[in-house]
Amino acid sequence: MTLFTFKLPDIGEGIAECEIATWRVAVGDTVQEDQPLVDMLTDKAAVEIPSPVAGVVKELRGAAGDKVAVGAVLMVIETAASAAAKPVAAPSIPSQASAPEVRAAHVPDPMVGDENLVSPVADSPSRVLGSKGSGSFAFKLPDIGEGIAECEIATWRVAVGDTVQEDQPLVDMLTDKAAVEIPSPVAGVVKELRGKAGDKIAVGAVLMVIETAAGAAASSSSSTFEAPSVSKPASSPKPAAAAMPLRASGEKPLAAPSVRKRAREMGIDLAAVAGSKKGGRIGHEDLDAHRQRPASPAAAPHPALAKATGIEPIKIIGMRRKIAESMQRSKRNIPHFAYVEEVDVTELEALRVHLNATKQPHQAKLTLLPFLMRAMVKAVPQFPNVNGMYDDEAGIFHRHSALHIGVAAQTPQGLMVPVAKHAESMDIWASAAELKRVAEAAKSGKAKREELSGSTITISSLGTMGGIVSTPIINAPEVAIVGVNKMVERPMVRNGQVVIRTMMNLSSSFDHRIVDGHDAASFIQKLKQYLEHPATIFMP
Repeated sequence: MTLFTFKLPDIGEGIAECEIATWRVAVGDTVQEDQPLVDMLTDKAAVEIPSPVAGVVKELRGAAGDKVAVGAVLMVIETAASAAAKPVAAPSIPSQASAPEVRAAHVPDPMVGDENLVSPVADSPSRVLGSKGSGSFAFKLPDIGEGIAECEIATWRVAVGDTVQEDQPLVDMLTDKAAVEIPSPVAGVVKELRGKAGDKIAVGAVLMVIETAAGAAASSSSSTFEAPSVSKPASSPKPAAAAMPLRASGEKPLAAPSVRKRAREMGIDLAAVAGSKKGGRIGHEDLDAHRQRPASPAAAPHPALAKATGIEPIKIIGMRRKIAESMQRSKRNIPHFAYVEEVDVTELEALRVHLNATKQPHQAKLTLLPFLMRAMVKAVPQFPNVNGMYDDEAGIFHRHSALHIGVAAQTPQGLMVPVAKHAESMDIWASAAELKRVAEAAKSGKAKREELSGSTITISSLGTMGGIVSTPIINAPEVAIVGVNKMVERPMVRNGQVVIRTMMNLSSSFDHRIVDGHDAASFIQKLKQYLEHPATIFMP
């Protein structure tokens, strides 16, 4: 038996790192070649990663939400292959000439099995090599890839005087793309922290000093770093002191972000947990001890109308961060021109209800959106400047003949824009079916990259939420977005008579650099004509 270190392969489009969305396997599972192992989240889609070998899963290097660089070890699989064992070294930070030499081997393509087989007794890639005996270990900020020269200290997980274990998280470092958790390469006591939250630290600079008992040289020691791996289960929870006093009334409990997250998942109020660490900080073992403690029958109930004083800091990472950056770029760079018009959709709604009542079983249910898509197919050729992408750096507007309609969709991962490609080639039923297909793929996290990119104009539909007007943000580099608001019955004057009509607003935004106000208004008026007289949508 040998161990196969499976590294995250290059999945194209210049992607340098991905976020773990969902593990499909667990430690101990038997996997087959080409079996899906994990879903990795890029900035546009969830990508399914298959296994290149058959074997038994021995280790998972990361948890859902962790960032993993392309080429970093993702998991370890025990295989029956007979290839020669080779130690694989993780990227290490620069060391002085006197530092001990780290054993390394050439690392071939991560998808080629034989060349990645490693010995089960190979050195741990996160261990610091050095002389025996106690001493001060100067832990330097390791190279975390992607050509990053410096990082910002986001949050210290430890304080001076704390006892730390090997692989315990020490600090969260913020790059321009993600927050990276830096684990300790040694066990010992924290003697010095070189910086505070918000400070910039260069790669290779000393981050902190740890007093060790063995296994590390003095300040010239070098260290290695690896992407965060799944933490090992504790052998037994460390019980808290029986008479551990709780903090004073109103005092905020002290705990690391990982402890707070776990407490939320366990449904534990940290205010009721005694901290056993220095300064009364709460650790994971305190949560374990609190969960095992029997509930006190004499515990007084919380006041029904107690004041809420907590503030939860939430890091904006992953898909949420990508959405934030995209929205900020669009709003900052594009001079938005908004235009709102009301549309009488009484006839269209009657037609929609009739078609759904008489459709074939295999046909998709019609909503308003397929009708709007067909109206856009008719209107866009008359106003071609609303359909395309503007490269503002090159000063070139790419006007498209094909109509690729993106539809903004709320998913568990956040806002995504699945795309119905070549809407001009679809009838009303095909439009409904394709819209349903790509929307479901996006919401389930299974949409392919090409299904989440390449749109030339976008529809934003918030009608089901009940709003009457919105100001949608353009999906750059597009130049137009059409927003659908709720339908509502209102009394309207028609031919001198007050009648009840079904009305709906279209709230749209245009890039004023490319689309003039007159053209934008004319485009929406043309859409209104088609929607108010739906028979014209089906005319050649």
